Amino acid sequence: MMLRLLKHGRIPASDLSRRWMSSSCSRKTTVMSFGDGSHGALGLPSSIIGMGSDAYEPTPIPGLPPDVVTIAAGHFHSLAVTSEGHVWAWGRNNEGQLGRDPLSPRESWNEPKRVEGLNKVKVQAAFASGAISAAIGDDGSLWVWGSSKRGQLGLGKGITTAAIPSRVETLSGQDLVKVSLGWGHALALAENGNLFGWGYYSDGRIGNIGRELEISPLESNSTKLSSGEESSAIEAAEKSVMEAMEKEKDMPIIWEPGSVEELHGLKVADVACGLDHSLVLCCDGALFSGGSNVYGQLGRLNKDLGMRPVDIQFRPLSIASGLGHSLAVCHGASSEATEDATRVVSWGWNRSSQLGREGPEDIPQVVEGLAGETPISVSGGRAHSLALTAKKEVWAWGCGKNGRLGLGSSTDEVEPMLVEYLEGTEVIQAVAGLDHSLVLVAE
Repeated sequence: MMLRLLKHGRIPASDLSRRWMSSSCSRKTTVMSFGDGSHGALGLPSSIIGMGSDAYEPTPIPGLPPDVVTIAAGHFHSLAVTSEGHVWAWGRNNEGQLGRDPLSPRESWNEPKRVEGLNKVKVQAAFASGAISAAIGDDGSLWVWGSSKRGQLGLGKGITTAAIPSRVETLSGQDLVKVSLGWGHALALAENGNLFGWGYYSDGRIGNIGRELEISPLESNSTKLSSGEESSAIEAAEKSVMEAMEKEKDMPIIWEPGSVEELHGLKVADVACGLDHSLVLCCDGALFSGGSNVYGQLGRLNKDLGMRPVDIQFRPLSIASGLGHSLAVCHGASSEATEDATRVVSWGWNRSSQLGREGPEDIPQVVEGLAGETPISVSGGRAHSLALTAKKEVWAWGCGKNGRLGLGSSTDEVEPMLVEYLEGTEVIQAVAGLDHSLVLVAE
């Protein structure tokens, strides 16, 4: 029923998190993790060989309250929100993204601890990226902490660090429901469907916000060499990178949130930011993309900068972005007769089989390995992907290094595989960090 309502544009995807949270508050839950443990993002106790131990199968995280209602996985850190609106954090803290003293002992980073500075805020949801954490209060307010020289905090010109959670005053009164964070850019969705962006805006990754769009120096200066001596090719490549780095010193940055002009008049339902690209899903089913397209992650032939329609023949219900690939749960991506039949569609970077399919990488196509399943959400990491189905099961594919697929090995999987270690559990949420994964399980 929920998918049918969303399909007809009557319920924005962003509303689903609030409804789900309110219905899950009374249930006991467990957060489990697997994958790369080198930064403490797994939240697991240190072993004899130290904090960097990897987990090859879903492992319960000790020390968390039994009422976690939603989770988030950043590049190297993790967040959890409880039914009482408290945020817990663990993992990398070099930039203060855990909301605790960056000088705290590194061996303690893997221990989940409550984020201080949010005592007067009842948090509804939390979000994480490379060096930034964010939380939305039940009043729709946005709070951020961590560090980013690319303006990702949204706190004003030149502000690159927030040691404690700080409110983004520019968005006061907007009643936000979701934020998505790339490496240096951010998009925020309001209850009324309005979309705001800020941070590093090269390649149109946050659309047009009152500035002339620019191509990323690193992309515009990349040299495609097809001939010549190897030594000269290396010298040319090194020169190109140095020129780009010099230009990056004067980065194009939007320091405070602004409205995305290309989407004025459209009601946005969901947003998803990859490393340097973005996806925007509207309530009418239209899907837009912007940013870098070096891996085909925009899914469109239109090379213009800014937010432009994705060339997709299916109707997206929800979206997700990995580092360089894109994912969507779509209706109409199946020959099955069932009205609400859904499938996962993928496009973009596929070096480690994170698309879960063969065929053209820059064209959105169906992940056939999930035929017969009903996916309800997807999530993408650096080079792996996760899907949660209506059966409350998790399927994983792509790069298996460090056990990030939770399948008990480090083997890459070219098509979706059921995470059998979760058999007998009811998975509520599954999210992929850069090289680790988290699942929220109901008891």
